[in-house]
Amino acid sequence: MRPKPVGIVGASGYSGIEATRILANHPSLELKFVTSDRWQGSTVANRLGINSAAGRLSYQELVRSEALAKECAAVLLATPAESSLELAPRLIKAGVKTIDLSGAFRLKDAAEYPAFYNFVHPAPKTLADAAYGLPELFRSEIAGASLVANPGCYPTGAALAIAPLLRHPWIEPSSIVIDACSGTTGAGRKGTEDLSFTEVDEDFRAYRVFRHQHLPEIAQAISRCAGKRIPVTFTAHLLPVKRGILSTVYARLAQKVGSKELTQSFKDCYRDEPFVTVLGSPDEVTLRSVVGSNRCVIGVAADETGYDPGRVVVISAIDNLVKGAAGQAVQNLNLVLGLPEDQGLTSLRGFYP
Repeated sequence: MRPKPVGIVGASGYSGIEATRILANHPSLELKFVTSDRWQGSTVANRLGINSAAGRLSYQELVRSEALAKECAAVLLATPAESSLELAPRLIKAGVKTIDLSGAFRLKDAAEYPAFYNFVHPAPKTLADAAYGLPELFRSEIAGASLVANPGCYPTGAALAIAPLLRHPWIEPSSIVIDACSGTTGAGRKGTEDLSFTEVDEDFRAYRVFRHQHLPEIAQAISRCAGKRIPVTFTAHLLPVKRGILSTVYARLAQKVGSKELTQSFKDCYRDEPFVTVLGSPDEVTLRSVVGSNRCVIGVAADETGYDPGRVVVISAIDNLVKGAAGQAVQNLNLVLGLPEDQGLTSLRGFYP
Protein backbone atom coordinates (compact mmCIF):
# COMPACT_ATOMS: atom_id res chain seq x y z
CA MET A 1 0.00 0.00 0.00
CA ARG A 2 1.37 3.40 -0.96
CA PRO A 3 1.89 5.78 1.97
CA LYS A 4 -0.83 8.39 2.33
CA PRO A 5 0.35 12.00 2.00
CA VAL A 6 -0.06 14.27 5.03
CA GLY A 7 1.19 17.70 6.06
CA ILE A 8 1.75 19.86 9.12
CA VAL A 9 0.78 23.53 9.29
CA GLY A 10 2.65 25.43 12.02
CA ALA A 11 5.50 22.94 12.28
CA SER A 12 7.93 25.04 14.34
CA GLY A 13 5.92 25.11 17.58
CA TYR A 14 6.48 22.43 20.21
CA SER A 15 3.48 20.35 19.10
CA GLY A 16 4.40 20.78 15.44
CA ILE A 17 7.96 19.65 16.15
CA GLU A 18 6.73 16.58 18.00
CA ALA A 19 4.28 15.74 15.19
CA THR A 20 7.09 16.06 12.64
CA ARG A 21 9.25 13.60 14.55
CA ILE A 22 6.41 11.08 14.78
CA LEU A 23 5.25 11.35 11.17
CA ALA A 24 8.81 11.19 9.82
CA ASN A 25 8.88 7.55 10.95
CA HIS A 26 5.26 6.56 10.32
CA PRO A 27 5.11 3.37 8.22
CA SER A 28 1.90 4.23 6.32
CA LEU A 29 2.07 8.01 6.00
CA GLU A 30 4.35 10.25 3.95
CA LEU A 31 5.06 13.71 5.31
CA LYS A 32 4.67 15.88 2.20
CA PHE A 33 5.03 19.37 3.62
CA VAL A 34 5.72 21.43 6.72
CA THR A 35 4.99 25.14 6.99
CA SER A 36 6.47 27.77 9.27
CA ASP A 37 7.25 31.41 8.63
CA ARG A 38 9.85 31.33 11.41
CA TRP A 39 11.83 28.49 9.80
CA GLN A 40 11.01 29.17 6.14
CA GLY A 41 13.76 27.89 3.84
CA SER A 42 15.45 25.73 6.48
CA THR A 43 15.17 21.94 6.29
CA VAL A 44 13.71 19.49 8.77
CA ALA A 45 17.11 17.79 8.98
CA ASN A 46 18.80 21.06 9.96
CA ARG A 47 16.22 21.94 12.58
CA LEU A 48 15.36 18.53 14.07
CA GLY A 49 18.22 16.24 13.06
CA ILE A 50 15.91 13.91 11.12
CA ASN A 51 17.80 12.08 8.37
CA SER A 52 14.93 10.21 6.68
CA ALA A 53 13.14 11.46 3.56
CA ALA A 54 11.19 13.86 5.77
CA GLY A 55 14.47 15.49 6.75
CA ARG A 56 14.92 16.77 3.22
CA LEU A 57 11.70 18.80 3.38
CA SER A 58 12.09 22.56 3.52
CA TYR A 59 9.76 24.63 5.67
CA GLN A 60 7.35 26.54 3.46
CA GLU A 61 5.72 29.88 4.28
CA LEU A 62 2.34 29.66 5.99
CA VAL A 63 0.46 31.37 3.15
CA ARG A 64 1.14 28.28 1.02
CA SER A 65 -0.51 25.92 3.54
CA GLU A 66 -3.88 25.68 1.83
CA ALA A 67 -2.44 24.96 -1.63
CA LEU A 68 -0.04 22.36 -0.25
CA ALA A 69 -2.76 20.75 1.85
CA LYS A 70 -4.95 20.09 -1.19
CA GLU A 71 -2.37 17.53 -2.32
CA CYS A 72 -2.73 15.58 0.93
CA ALA A 73 -5.19 13.10 2.40
CA ALA A 74 -5.04 14.84 5.78
CA VAL A 75 -3.38 17.73 7.57
CA LEU A 76 -2.47 18.56 11.14
CA LEU A 77 -3.04 22.16 12.18
CA ALA A 78 -0.53 23.00 14.92
CA THR A 79 -1.61 26.61 14.78
CA PRO A 80 -3.17 29.21 17.10
CA ALA A 81 -6.96 29.08 17.31
CA GLU A 82 -7.38 32.19 15.16
CA SER A 83 -5.44 30.58 12.29
CA SER A 84 -7.30 27.29 12.60
CA LEU A 85 -10.65 29.09 12.48
CA GLU A 86 -9.70 30.56 9.13
CA LEU A 87 -8.03 27.56 7.54
CA ALA A 88 -9.94 24.48 8.77
CA PRO A 89 -13.29 25.22 7.03
CA ARG A 90 -11.49 25.76 3.71
CA LEU A 91 -9.57 22.50 4.02
CA ILE A 92 -12.72 20.57 4.86
CA LYS A 93 -14.47 22.07 1.84
CA ALA A 94 -11.54 20.88 -0.29
CA GLY A 95 -11.97 17.34 1.03
CA VAL A 96 -8.86 17.31 3.23
CA LYS A 97 -9.25 15.51 6.56
CA THR A 98 -8.19 17.97 9.26
CA ILE A 99 -6.89 17.39 12.79
CA ASP A 100 -6.80 20.69 14.66
CA LEU A 101 -4.53 20.90 17.71
CA SER A 102 -5.82 24.31 18.83
CA GLY A 103 -8.88 25.05 20.93
CA ALA A 104 -10.80 26.48 17.96
CA PHE A 105 -13.30 23.63 17.66
CA ARG A 106 -13.21 21.85 21.03
CA LEU A 107 -16.18 23.46 22.77
CA LYS A 108 -19.63 22.61 21.45
CA ASP A 109 -21.19 25.71 23.02
CA ALA A 110 -20.05 28.70 20.96
CA ALA A 111 -21.20 31.01 23.77
CA GLU A 112 -18.26 29.88 25.93
CA TYR A 113 -15.59 31.15 23.55
CA PRO A 114 -15.69 34.87 24.46
CA ALA A 115 -15.07 34.19 28.16
CA PHE A 116 -12.38 31.52 27.78
CA TYR A 117 -10.76 32.21 24.39
CA ASN A 118 -11.45 35.94 24.01
CA PHE A 119 -13.20 35.75 20.63
CA VAL A 120 -16.70 35.25 19.26
CA HIS A 121 -16.76 31.97 17.37
CA PRO A 122 -17.32 32.70 13.67
CA ALA A 123 -18.25 29.16 12.54
CA PRO A 124 -20.77 27.53 14.90
CA LYS A 125 -21.85 25.05 12.19
CA THR A 126 -18.28 23.78 11.79
CA LEU A 127 -18.00 23.72 15.57
CA ALA A 128 -21.06 21.50 15.81
CA ASP A 129 -19.74 19.10 13.17
CA ALA A 130 -16.26 18.65 14.67
CA ALA A 131 -15.52 15.34 16.40
CA TYR A 132 -13.82 15.54 19.80
CA GLY A 133 -10.69 13.46 19.40
CA LEU A 134 -10.21 11.59 22.67
CA PRO A 135 -10.27 8.04 21.24
CA GLU A 136 -10.41 6.12 24.50
CA LEU A 137 -13.71 7.81 25.36
CA PHE A 138 -15.26 8.93 22.05
CA ARG A 139 -13.71 6.69 19.40
CA SER A 140 -16.94 5.97 17.53
CA GLU A 141 -17.36 9.55 16.29
CA ILE A 142 -13.78 10.05 15.06
CA ALA A 143 -13.29 7.64 12.16
CA GLY A 144 -15.84 9.24 9.85
CA ALA A 145 -15.07 12.84 10.77
CA SER A 146 -13.79 15.48 8.37
CA LEU A 147 -12.62 17.67 11.26
CA VAL A 148 -11.25 16.39 14.56
CA ALA A 149 -10.71 18.78 17.46
CA ASN A 150 -7.66 17.36 19.20
CA PRO A 151 -8.19 17.63 22.98
CA GLY A 152 -6.18 19.90 25.22
CA CYS A 153 -3.44 18.39 27.37
CA TYR A 154 -5.09 19.04 30.74
CA PRO A 155 -8.50 17.70 29.59
CA THR A 156 -6.86 14.52 28.27
CA GLY A 157 -5.21 13.63 31.57
CA ALA A 158 -8.22 14.68 33.64
CA ALA A 159 -10.94 13.03 31.55
CA LEU A 160 -9.12 9.70 31.35
CA ALA A 161 -8.72 9.75 35.14
CA ILE A 162 -12.37 10.59 35.84
CA ALA A 163 -14.31 8.69 33.15
CA PRO A 164 -14.33 5.24 34.85
CA LEU A 165 -15.73 6.79 38.04
CA LEU A 166 -18.64 8.26 36.08
CA ARG A 167 -19.39 5.22 33.95
CA HIS A 168 -20.12 3.37 37.18
CA PRO A 169 -22.19 5.09 39.89
CA TRP A 170 -19.09 5.32 42.09
CA ILE A 171 -19.00 9.00 43.02
CA GLU A 172 -21.08 12.03 43.88
CA PRO A 173 -20.85 13.94 40.58
CA SER A 174 -20.74 17.36 42.24
CA SER A 175 -17.64 16.54 44.29
CA ILE A 176 -14.92 16.51 41.61
CA VAL A 177 -11.81 18.61 42.22
CA ILE A 178 -8.79 18.49 39.89
CA ASP A 179 -5.29 19.75 40.63
CA ALA A 180 -3.07 19.40 37.56
CA CYS A 181 0.59 20.31 37.16
CA SER A 182 2.24 20.87 33.77
CA GLY A 183 5.70 21.44 32.39
CA THR A 184 6.47 24.75 30.72
CA THR A 185 6.11 23.50 27.13
CA GLY A 186 2.35 23.52 27.70
CA ALA A 187 2.44 27.29 27.23
CA GLY A 188 3.98 27.07 23.76
CA ARG A 189 7.15 28.69 22.43
CA LYS A 190 6.30 32.36 22.84
CA GLY A 191 8.74 33.82 25.32
CA THR A 192 7.39 35.74 28.32
CA GLU A 193 8.99 36.88 31.53
CA ASP A 194 6.81 34.51 33.58
CA LEU A 195 8.12 31.52 31.62
CA SER A 196 11.80 32.48 31.59
CA PHE A 197 14.22 30.08 33.30
CA THR A 198 14.92 32.48 36.15
CA GLU A 199 11.21 32.87 36.97
CA VAL A 200 10.27 29.17 36.65
CA ASP A 201 13.27 27.38 38.12
CA GLU A 202 12.87 26.33 41.77
CA ASP A 203 9.31 27.69 41.85
CA PHE A 204 5.82 26.19 41.74
CA ARG A 205 2.60 28.13 41.27
CA ALA A 206 -1.02 28.03 40.18
CA TYR A 207 -2.28 30.12 37.29
CA ARG A 208 -5.57 31.24 35.67
CA VAL A 209 -7.58 30.06 38.66
CA PHE A 210 -11.28 29.67 37.70
CA ARG A 211 -10.57 31.08 34.24
CA HIS A 212 -8.32 28.55 32.51
CA GLN A 213 -9.43 27.87 28.93
CA HIS A 214 -9.40 24.11 29.54
CA LEU A 215 -12.02 24.31 32.32
CA PRO A 216 -15.11 24.23 30.06
CA GLU A 217 -13.49 21.52 27.93
CA ILE A 218 -12.94 19.28 30.96
CA ALA A 219 -16.52 19.89 32.11
CA GLN A 220 -17.82 19.08 28.61
CA ALA A 221 -15.85 15.82 28.35
CA ILE A 222 -16.77 14.43 31.76
CA SER A 223 -20.40 15.54 31.39
CA ARG A 224 -20.60 13.48 28.21
CA CYS A 225 -19.25 10.48 30.11
CA ALA A 226 -21.85 10.96 32.84
CA GLY A 227 -24.73 11.70 30.49
CA LYS A 228 -25.54 14.88 32.38
CA ARG A 229 -23.92 18.20 33.27
CA ILE A 230 -21.17 17.79 35.85
CA PRO A 231 -19.70 20.71 37.84
CA VAL A 232 -15.95 20.62 38.35
CA THR A 233 -13.23 22.61 40.10
CA PHE A 234 -9.98 22.71 38.13
CA THR A 235 -6.71 24.39 39.06
CA ALA A 236 -3.65 24.37 36.81
CA HIS A 237 -0.11 24.62 38.19
CA LEU A 238 3.22 25.29 36.50
CA LEU A 239 6.00 22.80 37.21
CA PRO A 240 9.68 23.73 36.77
CA VAL A 241 10.14 20.92 34.19
CA LYS A 242 9.96 20.97 30.39
CA ARG A 243 7.19 18.47 29.75
CA GLY A 244 4.62 16.20 31.37
CA ILE A 245 1.33 16.64 33.25
CA LEU A 246 0.49 15.05 36.58
CA SER A 247 -3.22 15.34 37.43
CA THR A 248 -4.67 14.61 40.87
CA VAL A 249 -8.44 14.10 41.00
CA TYR A 250 -10.38 14.14 44.27
CA ALA A 251 -14.01 13.04 44.62
CA ARG A 252 -16.50 11.76 47.18
CA LEU A 253 -17.69 8.17 46.83
CA ALA A 254 -21.42 7.62 46.55
CA GLN A 255 -21.13 4.06 47.87
CA LYS A 256 -18.70 1.98 49.87
CA VAL A 257 -15.97 0.63 47.62
CA GLY A 258 -12.33 -0.16 48.23
CA SER A 259 -9.12 0.54 46.37
CA LYS A 260 -8.82 -2.97 44.93
CA GLU A 261 -12.31 -2.90 43.47
CA LEU A 262 -11.78 0.57 42.02
CA THR A 263 -8.45 -0.44 40.49
CA GLN A 264 -10.00 -3.51 38.89
CA SER A 265 -12.84 -1.39 37.53
CA PHE A 266 -10.34 1.00 35.92
CA LYS A 267 -8.41 -1.93 34.46
CA ASP A 268 -11.63 -3.36 33.01
CA CYS A 269 -12.53 0.04 31.53
CA TYR A 270 -9.17 0.41 29.75
CA ARG A 271 -8.41 -3.26 29.13
CA ASP A 272 -8.33 -2.87 25.34
CA GLU A 273 -6.71 0.56 25.21
CA PRO A 274 -3.09 0.35 24.03
CA PHE A 275 -2.10 3.74 25.43
CA VAL A 276 -3.67 3.63 28.90
CA THR A 277 -2.06 1.68 31.73
CA VAL A 278 -3.74 1.31 35.12
CA LEU A 279 -1.21 0.75 37.90
CA GLY A 280 -1.61 -0.82 41.31
CA SER A 281 -1.75 2.45 43.23
CA PRO A 282 -1.48 6.22 42.73
CA ASP A 283 1.99 6.10 44.32
CA GLU A 284 3.32 4.34 41.20
CA VAL A 285 2.32 7.13 38.77
CA THR A 286 5.29 9.22 37.62
CA LEU A 287 6.03 11.71 34.86
CA ARG A 288 9.22 9.85 34.06
CA SER A 289 7.25 6.79 33.00
CA VAL A 290 5.31 8.68 30.28
CA VAL A 291 7.48 11.55 28.99
CA GLY A 292 8.38 10.88 25.36
CA SER A 293 5.52 8.38 24.90
CA ASN A 294 1.84 8.41 23.94
CA ARG A 295 0.94 6.69 27.21
CA CYS A 296 -1.36 7.69 30.03
CA VAL A 297 -0.74 5.96 33.34
CA ILE A 298 -3.38 6.01 36.08
CA GLY A 299 -3.62 4.96 39.72
CA VAL A 300 -6.69 5.06 41.98
CA ALA A 301 -7.24 4.62 45.72
CA ALA A 302 -10.06 5.05 48.23
CA ASP A 303 -9.42 6.23 51.78
CA GLU A 304 -9.13 3.24 54.09
CA THR A 305 -7.57 5.01 57.06
CA GLY A 306 -10.78 6.47 58.44
CA TYR A 307 -9.43 10.03 58.33
CA ASP A 308 -11.49 10.94 55.27
CA PRO A 309 -14.07 8.19 54.80
CA GLY A 310 -15.56 8.01 51.33
CA ARG A 311 -12.78 9.94 49.60
CA VAL A 312 -11.29 8.67 46.33
CA VAL A 313 -8.09 9.95 44.70
CA VAL A 314 -7.07 9.28 41.10
CA ILE A 315 -3.69 10.31 39.70
CA SER A 316 -2.82 10.31 36.01
CA ALA A 317 0.30 11.24 34.07
CA ILE A 318 0.79 12.05 30.39
CA ASP A 319 3.34 13.81 28.21
CA ASN A 320 1.63 17.10 27.35
CA LEU A 321 3.32 17.20 23.93
CA VAL A 322 2.56 13.59 22.94
CA LYS A 323 -0.63 12.11 24.42
CA GLY A 324 -1.63 15.69 25.25
CA ALA A 325 -1.02 16.98 21.72
CA ALA A 326 0.95 15.53 18.76
CA GLY A 327 0.77 11.84 19.65
CA GLN A 328 -2.97 11.97 20.15
CA ALA A 329 -3.25 13.92 16.89
CA VAL A 330 -1.50 11.07 15.06
CA GLN A 331 -3.77 8.61 16.87
CA ASN A 332 -6.73 10.55 15.45
CA LEU A 333 -5.05 10.80 12.06
CA ASN A 334 -4.76 7.01 11.96
CA LEU A 335 -8.45 6.67 12.77
CA VAL A 336 -9.71 9.09 10.11
CA LEU A 337 -7.48 7.48 7.46
CA GLY A 338 -8.51 3.92 8.32
CA LEU A 339 -5.12 2.85 9.70
CA PRO A 340 -4.38 0.87 12.88
CA GLU A 341 -4.83 3.35 15.69
CA ASP A 342 -1.46 2.69 17.30
CA GLN A 343 0.59 2.82 14.09
CA GLY A 344 3.66 5.02 14.36
CA LEU A 345 3.16 5.47 18.10
CA THR A 346 4.19 2.24 19.81
CA SER A 347 7.95 2.75 19.60
CA LEU A 348 8.01 6.24 21.12
CA ARG A 349 10.09 6.38 24.27
CA GLY A 350 11.63 8.66 26.83
CA PHE A 351 15.33 9.05 27.49
CA TYR A 352 15.80 8.21 31.17
CA PRO A 353 18.15 7.87 32.88
